[in-house]
Amino acid sequence: MRIIVSDEIEQVCPGFVGAAVEAQVVNTPYCAELWEEIHELEERFRRELTTESLKELSGIAATRRVYKACGKDPSRYRPASEQLIRRMLQGKELYQIDTLVDLVNLASIAFGYSIGGFDADKFVGDTLTLGVGREGEPYEGIGRGMLNIAGLPVYRDAVGGVGTPTSDNERTKMTLETTHLMVLINGYDGDEQRVRQNAEFIQQLVRKYCQSDGGHYTVYR
Repeated sequence: MRIIVSDEIEQVCPGFVGAAVEAQVVNTPYCAELWEEIHELEERFRRELTTESLKELSGIAATRRVYKACGKDPSRYRPASEQLIRRMLQGKELYQIDTLVDLVNLASIAFGYSIGGFDADKFVGDTLTLGVGREGEPYEGIGRGMLNIAGLPVYRDAVGGVGTPTSDNERTKMTLETTHLMVLINGYDGDEQRVRQNAEFIQQLVRKYCQSDGGHYTVYR
């Protein structure tokens, strides 16, 4: 899969760096060991962060800046990483979906990047392009119904939008039948080393919990 970063994104975030992790996996409904990791991180974040200070985390702060530059209110359309950490800090349980979704959520929380997790076999065509959502562009967010993505960064395949930092699309979502995983890490802060660490963390998680060899990852700009 080829990934192109459009001029639209270059203009609002010239330092953008992303990583795509691709792996063959086995999904399961629930993994107790994975949730032990999630709860350990939850306890640490509750000691170290507040719902205000989390906005200063590098990945979240940079994504919020890009939202504003694209014309979107980041407090109304929060990046997914911010949504997840806020939920933890408010004492609410994270939604338990399945091992792949839970794993991607952990990776997003741990590094503060908004991460898209996809069933790669559901993409149409051989290219994903990262651009900016347009007025009236149809987009069905997972569990959110039709979402106004105008002004949001969005990955598109040959059919249309598949992922934004706020919500991925129902059309390409992971399910228990997913065997071909692709995870896209959005480093709007331009920190390539941290983006690579996030990709390697995802590889570790799929090795531990998804009967995978970890696949491979590529960095793109």
